Amino acid sequence: MGKIQVNDPIRPRELTTIQGEQITIPVPEFRTHLQFRRFAGCPGCNLHLRSIAKRHDEILGAGLREVVVFYSSAQAMKPHQGDLPFAIISAPGRALYEEFGVQIALRSILSPTAWVAWAKGATALSTCPEPPTEGESKLGLPAEFLIGADGRVQALKYGAHAYDQWSVDQLLGLASELARQADS
Repeated sequence: MGKIQVNDPIRPRELTTIQGEQITIPVPEFRTHLQFRRFAGCPGCNLHLRSIAKRHDEILGAGLREVVVFYSSAQAMKPHQGDLPFAIISAPGRALYEEFGVQIALRSILSPTAWVAWAKGATALSTCPEPPTEGESKLGLPAEFLIGADGRVQALKYGAHAYDQWSVDQLLGLASELARQADS
């Protein structure tokens, strides 16, 4: 499937978190910030998710609900993402990635920005970077979508490299702008 565009409808679905909780996307009455990340041990992904966790109350206050997807097994994810305060989904078959047009590409690891994020992530999280396991790839690209309660994509970003995503400030700015547009 090709890449999704703004205003495309997203089919409602129920997903199971790595903790066994059932969630739906889109999240009723809220905007869903749906993130597609790489493999469970990716230091850059985990560094970014810690920035989301630190400001999770602000994100909730902006009317957003976080849902983060990895193409790793739940077992591989629990040591890295098991303590995060938002929904974390295991999608090792990559079917959800394909449906949303999220790609694997060599360019994911060719950016110096990604290299710096890996180093910062490994240092900040005091972990040794783990290589991808079977079925995972270090060539995955991130992607993220803001999905309205009506199921339509309101904003999106397909990452150009492994550490190309919205910062929390950018995410909150988008949520604020979308709320202003909705009130107009």
